[in-house]
Amino acid sequence: MRHPSNIAELVRLKPDYIGFIFYPKSKRFIGEQIPEEIQTLIPVYIRKVGVFVDEPFDGLLEKFKKNQLDMVQLHGSELPDYCERLKKMDIPVIKVFSITPDFNFGVVQPFDNYCDYYLFDTAGELPGGSGIKFDWEKLDQYTGNKPFFLSGGIRPTDTETFKGVLHNKLHAVDLNSGFETAPGVKDIPKLKTFFEEVRTV
Repeated sequence: MRHPSNIAELVRLKPDYIGFIFYPKSKRFIGEQIPEEIQTLIPVYIRKVGVFVDEPFDGLLEKFKKNQLDMVQLHGSELPDYCERLKKMDIPVIKVFSITPDFNFGVVQPFDNYCDYYLFDTAGELPGGSGIKFDWEKLDQYTGNKPFFLSGGIRPTDTETFKGVLHNKLHAVDLNSGFETAPGVKDIPKLKTFFEEVRTV
């Protein structure tokens, strides 16, 4: 997200997290630094998540501190030792895994000790933003203990389907292109309706 007025509206809905994209190839790229006028809009109870794709470690640390982030989301090919280094610095980590029909959840196991959450997204040609939903029944194969975010092509019409995802490690839902009027601009009325319906579950 990049627009102060849009973020101010979103904050009133009290999401648990707001993500800022630090990947230059993304249409939602925030730049090197979150503007101060945006920083001041976000209360402490909403966690600021920096989204990175194969960012050099020192570069990530610099952006984490400079932007007063609360967590990082790793959307590239980062290895467990990268996550371990962040863990040692008390930086909470969300590691993203791209789900394909033949995805083996065993690949997440080496990350268990170093990540706070996983995020399961739809595999695409580029990191994130495909707008396509993977088969959520695939989640039945996840038997790990780490809580996860669900992402990938979620739309306002998916409320009832989402309520049917009863996995006991489902922590949060990541809402992106299906709730935007343009890249990085949230559709507030759609989000408000979705929040109201899902938070009653």
